[in-house]
Amino acid sequence: MALQVFLVLLLGVYFACLLFIFCYSLMQLHLTFLFRRSLQQARPVYPAPETWPDVTVQLPVYNERYVVARLLDAVCAFDYPKEKLQIQVLDDSTDETVGIIAQKVAAFQKLGINIVHICRPERTGFKAGALQYGLQQATGEFICIFDADFVPEADFLQQTIPAFTSPEIGVVQTRWGHLNAQNSMLTRLQAFGLNAHFTVEQSGRNFGKHFINFNGTAGVWRKTCIASAGGWEADTLTEDLDLSYRAQLKGWQFRYLQNVVVPAELPAAMPALKQQQYRWTKGAAETARKHRSLLWNTKTGLETKLHAWFHLLNSSVYLCVFLASLISVALLFAGKTLPFSAAFFRVSAVFLSGFLVLAFFYWLAYRETNNNARWWNFLPQFFLFLTVSMGLAFYNAIAVLEGYLGRKTPFIRTPKYNLTNEQKSWQKTAYTLSGTSGFTIVEGMLALLFWLALFAAFWLQDFRMLYFHFMLALGYSLVFFYSLKHSLVK
Repeated sequence: MALQVFLVLLLGVYFACLLFIFCYSLMQLHLTFLFRRSLQQARPVYPAPETWPDVTVQLPVYNERYVVARLLDAVCAFDYPKEKLQIQVLDDSTDETVGIIAQKVAAFQKLGINIVHICRPERTGFKAGALQYGLQQATGEFICIFDADFVPEADFLQQTIPAFTSPEIGVVQTRWGHLNAQNSMLTRLQAFGLNAHFTVEQSGRNFGKHFINFNGTAGVWRKTCIASAGGWEADTLTEDLDLSYRAQLKGWQFRYLQNVVVPAELPAAMPALKQQQYRWTKGAAETARKHRSLLWNTKTGLETKLHAWFHLLNSSVYLCVFLASLISVALLFAGKTLPFSAAFFRVSAVFLSGFLVLAFFYWLAYRETNNNARWWNFLPQFFLFLTVSMGLAFYNAIAVLEGYLGRKTPFIRTPKYNLTNEQKSWQKTAYTLSGTSGFTIVEGMLALLFWLALFAAFWLQDFRMLYFHFMLALGYSLVFFYSLKHSLVK
């Protein structure tokens, strides 16, 4: 009797996880409809202002010896009135990056460019602290921000500043491109996922007048918007998402320009990718925890509130996938002992249809960002993307739990190596992450668990979760293999 009660509880948690994933999929489906509607409208053309405003470009940097010179060259080549442009290099570096920046800044200053090299007396608050520190010395009406691995075009400000067509617009965000998307399987899958965010998701939310987020870089803020929202705060790992919501909850409007693309470098090593994923997923959970009461009390419509909640809770999908995957193994062995298990699994199959919704979501993004896109090229990438995402579920689930529980961890930057599609080598560089962790061992054990579950399915002649367990087994195996391989690089 006690065992059956326990199994019923497991079924309840499993059902709740599938329900959340299904509801999340429905919200993504709504975004796809909004995105398709946005394509039916001509993209607006914003005329240049009669007088170009003062702009401060902030470049937060921490130990970026391989890419910082490229960034400075790109920003100092901006085709913008020199007397209207201030460039701040917010340098928290502790290595030779400091010397590289000092040399480049001195050379550009001799050319008459208003560029300053700012080193804080104390590196507190990580990136948020650096941005807030520089803001106190910023002379621009608008604040443009680039991370160290981004390479903006010379006309970036001419394409973004005119989009501030009314005083209520606080942010203009542009789309990320990829310098090294074809570098490896990992970079191709990252580009696949990010393209969906920057096409369907951001465009759909913006078209529907729902909350979007500044993505931390490749965007422009109105300085008064930052100030009225309370400035940059370092109490979450996603200071960009946090400030975005504080600003929009105060009534500021954001604008997204999908046609303006700024290329950047994708992490090429699994440890670096996992660190980035950890920061993003935990930061989203921290932001959801921080704004949970403000969001429901705001005067925005119900539709916007729902989209905002699923936006902030999107990292919880990893937690639901991880819990559902573990419970599914127990149900494989015990599910048939429950009298209503057959009916339960039939209902569960309805919720799994959410994966079809996600396929449609990602197909639209793939078609939008790839010339001559074909479904036979899309399906393998989509399958592999979902599989590796499932393999990251354990690592990201830990991050989400820590975020909701309020456990604080430091901001760890993602290392950059100046990689392009032609330049692929990142091994034996100064910022290579080395050493395996207990998480990697657990991922290997999870891979073994789901391979065993596959064999058990044939032994028990129960194939209801065969595909699910196959994707989990393959996903954890790939994550374990690449984590081990890339961690052992010396």
